[in-house]
Amino acid sequence: MPPLAVPPHAPQSELVLVTGMSSAGRSTAANVLEDLGWYVVDNLPPQLLAPMSELAAQSPEGGRRLAAVIDARSRSFFQALSDALGELAARGIVPRIVYLDASDEVLVRRQESVRRPHPLQGAEGILAGVSRERELLALVRENADVVIDTSGLNVTQLKTKVSQIFEHEGLPGLRATVMSFGFKYGIPLDADFVVDMRFLPNPFWVPALRAHSGLEDAVSDYVLKQDAATVFLDRFVSSLEPVLAGYVAEGKRYLTIAAGCTGGKHRSVAMSRAIAERLQQHGVQVGTLHRDLGRE
Repeated sequence: MPPLAVPPHAPQSELVLVTGMSSAGRSTAANVLEDLGWYVVDNLPPQLLAPMSELAAQSPEGGRRLAAVIDARSRSFFQALSDALGELAARGIVPRIVYLDASDEVLVRRQESVRRPHPLQGAEGILAGVSRERELLALVRENADVVIDTSGLNVTQLKTKVSQIFEHEGLPGLRATVMSFGFKYGIPLDADFVVDMRFLPNPFWVPALRAHSGLEDAVSDYVLKQDAATVFLDRFVSSLEPVLAGYVAEGKRYLTIAAGCTGGKHRSVAMSRAIAERLQQHGVQVGTLHRDLGRE
């Protein structure tokens, strides 16, 4: 397949495309954008992207922000989307693409829970439909500005993550999410950086701290007072400085850092908050998300 017709280093626009795998959370992401004041069009054929953008630009609100939810329904999807993006680029419009994803196991389970067939499964099972859809969307995912893995997120956590990305629209600079997680529940697939906090002493083995989390001062103080924690924070955030500058120069606006420990309750939570504080000191707009807190 040819690459998507998205020119590099193009200016950002007030058009967002929400796409990705069925049952990965596209509707939830669209609802958040609508709550934030975006005009959202669901299940829009790619061929209508350019006309819809023109209508939005001519609206009485003066170029109201438009978000379109698009999904793969046929083998012609990729070509239709590529053609539509090329037409938009010719008009000086370069949308941002938000891609929602999840593991095959999670997608099948969610599809079964709603008792509806996958749109691409045909006469075969749900997993066959998931595989076809993943194949159709592979290059779209590769070209996405934001990829959100919803495998381990509940609806509230997904809403929080989408809100963190878009609630400060219009502000310059880079935005980041620092996510804590537990390795025993799997590594987040959408992380730009994954760091392992299991080198630090585990508060789980301190009886007075076991029932508490890294959100509480007693646990946070125990973790952060370790010399290794301070050394790690200094060196890790320092190593990110050229990366952050490069992302801004390349037009990348979103960054996800995942900090993990065994269960995602103590060390990763405390350290993710500390990383977020350090990034804020570098002018990055930061939000935190604790994927597995309360899951044990």
